[in-house]
Amino acid sequence: MGYASSKEKKDAKTDPEIIKAATPTTGLECTGLRSVNITKLNLLQLEMLKNQLDQEVEFLSTSIAQLKVVQTKYVEAKDCLNVLNKRNEGKELLVPLTSSMYVPAKLHDVEHVLLDVGTGYHIEKTAEDAKDFFKRNIDFLTKQMEKIQRTLQEKHAMKQAVMEMMSQKVHQLTALGAAQATTKA
Repeated sequence: MGYASSKEKKDAKTDPEIIKAATPTTGLECTGLRSVNITKLNLLQLEMLKNQLDQEVEFLSTSIAQLKVVQTKYVEAKDCLNVLNKRNEGKELLVPLTSSMYVPAKLHDVEHVLLDVGTGYHIEKTAEDAKDFFKRNIDFLTKQMEKIQRTLQEKHAMKQAVMEMMSQKVHQLTALGAAQATTKA
């Protein structure tokens, strides 16, 4: 594949014709990035690069969506902690057993909660510690989504550059074919 050599002075950050692309080392994993001068790729190679970028965009978009779902759950859980106060102690409430079945209960401890920390583990925390736990996780997820969003924007820009180059190559081939047809006539 026409990879840019280290002798070329072009950089992916300054030249839109150079694209940093993951290069598979096996069929299952991608390691490292290589600069690819897309002007030197043929249409088939450009199509393959575009397909790879499409897959990466889809993966990153799905990742952001999944992180948003988790973040929303943390926000809702943090908001639910606001009902844990002395005014609500002893009040009746419905506790969900499933998504469609509830049992009545009375709120007797407004100071402590059990948090699901994953893989079936629960820890007891004070309501304030639980709020801090949720805030830290919300902040962490927000930072991760911002990082992924930046990468996603870069992939979209790369894909756009590849599509523009494909269009140029098709136009060049069309013009070349037309020129050859007129010389034969």
